[in-house]
Amino acid sequence: MPVIRQPFKARTTEELVALLSTVATAILAVIIVAMLYFGREIFVPIALAILLSFVLAPPVLILQRIHVPRGLAVVSVALLAFAFIFAMGSLLATQLTQLAEDLPRYQSTISEKIQSFRDTRAGRGTLERASDMLKDLSKEIDRPKDSGSARGPHSMVNPSASGSPVPVPVEVRQPDPGALESLRTLISPLVHPLATTGIIIIFVVFILLQREDLRNRLIRLAGSYDLQRTTAALDDAARRLSRLFLTQIILNSAFGVVIGLGLWVIGTPSAIVWGILATVLRFVPYIGAVIAAAFPLALAVAVDPGWSMLLWTLALFLTVEPVVGHVIEPMVYGHSTGLSPVAVVAAATFWTALWGPIGLVLATPLTVCLVVLGRHVERLEFLDIMFGDRPALSPPEIFYQRMLAGDPAEAAEKAEEFLKERSLASYYDEVALKGLQLAQIDAARGALDPERLIKIRDAVREFSGDVADQDDKASERIQLTTDAEASSAVESVAVTAADENLPVISKEDLPPDWLGEFPVLCLAGRSLIDEAAAIMLAQLSTAHGLAARVEGADSLSSTNVFRLETTGVAVVCLVYLDSSGPAHMRYAVRRLRRKLPKAIIILGCWAKDIDPDALEMLRDNAKADLVAASLGQAVKLCIEATATAHQSTAASTQETSTTAAA
Repeated sequence: MPVIRQPFKARTTEELVALLSTVATAILAVIIVAMLYFGREIFVPIALAILLSFVLAPPVLILQRIHVPRGLAVVSVALLAFAFIFAMGSLLATQLTQLAEDLPRYQSTISEKIQSFRDTRAGRGTLERASDMLKDLSKEIDRPKDSGSARGPHSMVNPSASGSPVPVPVEVRQPDPGALESLRTLISPLVHPLATTGIIIIFVVFILLQREDLRNRLIRLAGSYDLQRTTAALDDAARRLSRLFLTQIILNSAFGVVIGLGLWVIGTPSAIVWGILATVLRFVPYIGAVIAAAFPLALAVAVDPGWSMLLWTLALFLTVEPVVGHVIEPMVYGHSTGLSPVAVVAAATFWTALWGPIGLVLATPLTVCLVVLGRHVERLEFLDIMFGDRPALSPPEIFYQRMLAGDPAEAAEKAEEFLKERSLASYYDEVALKGLQLAQIDAARGALDPERLIKIRDAVREFSGDVADQDDKASERIQLTTDAEASSAVESVAVTAADENLPVISKEDLPPDWLGEFPVLCLAGRSLIDEAAAIMLAQLSTAHGLAARVEGADSLSSTNVFRLETTGVAVVCLVYLDSSGPAHMRYAVRRLRRKLPKAIIILGCWAKDIDPDALEMLRDNAKADLVAASLGQAVKLCIEATATAHQSTAASTQETSTTAAA
């Protein structure tokens, strides 16, 4: 089959600019990564200094508040911090030296355990035969060749037989090193760590002294067009990071102390070493505690002839880590560090590849810094999107995507998490309705075909059925959600929102005209998206004691409107998600008025970003009784209509009684 060549389509200027921008960003990223790798001798001390400055900034501020000069406060805090670090390093070196000296004593214990494994019936099976085979192969490979073995050691025994002289052995000896050489050998391994430590100390002191100046320079780089916003953002970021890192150091140090004391009680050698190691490695989420537990567990196997020390050590880590990670940490500084699990693993891999083991420890703090800056600085927002734990899509976008994908069960699960802190009316208004508004925008530009519109309508109907059993009574919601998507949606709704605590009406409180099977009729205006919104309104109205049913847009046609079942209907809610058809609204209200002359007609026009004045103009043009700006407001108007009906019934009864008495 011949290949048909498509004509070349020239790129527009905008496409070329976007392509060049993408290429430039990729090149810049490669350059930055190369600089971080080849300049790690410089960047590692700077990164450590920046993180230490975040930790030491609160103590410096405390000293300044009691009128200690800034320079003296900075120097005092820095000296105290590094003295503590050096003391811990000396203690760690001493413990490691003692552990290295004691390791040969544990060889017999390990040999006995290995022999006990080999003596078991399971050990004499396939693994044992594989081990013997590998040993035989090793001997076969190491066996010398026949020609070499025939002339091997015996060919030099009788030198007269071959006539060659006996070789004279030669031994090369180095002269004894002098005092300067010994001193150089001793000092050379210490030069690099001491130089790195000196650089860190200098940078920490200058960062703490010039904190405001550095902030101003960062503001200039981030964008000086909005000084108030950028300054507030950076101050908030610095304050959050300082509090987070200081809290992490305190909490992880307490974790290391508990682990060290527990191992000392158990009898594990060098418990101080494992406590310090647990403190450092716990800065690496998810896997840090596991790595810290591996070393004492392996040592417990080597030290104890039995298995009790191993079991006690395992129980210690399995008890302390969940308590700290799932009980204490959420109480102290929230549920997480603000990073997604994938970002933590990716950051650990990236920084370890760049900077080695020190990169593994610094991976999480550095990534937290980048994410916090991304949340406050507009130009760095992509960092929050890539590495943050907040959803990349907004709650309405997530709802719309799940309706498109035909996954209402997942949306209902997230809605149940949302309902732990907010009401069903708030979820419908702030999440579901805004998601349908996005669908209406796509439908208006022709991006949704009829099959997708039907799929969205059916998914919304199933979703409303899934949340129909949720209680929406006003109550104190003390159970907090731990779901990131639900938390993002909760943040968008204030506790004091107008429709947050709508009352639930009992059947006994309904007026006589409202006692029909469905006193509320929800009608879709023009499209299947309108019908989906009407379905949500009907479910919300039913949840608040006013049973409702839904009719599609076809019911408003001139031939079908008079066939509409209206027995017991007291309120009609006409739902539109598009404000471009005022004539359709006017004729629909007129037909409904002929069919239901006594019913209250509420116009719900929920187009995106429509203002109240435009809503009132639409109501006046359509001659509707009331207008609602949201689902919650529509239900609120229905509830208020019941009170008005009660007053009318009471007035009518009183008038009848007065007439009868007269």
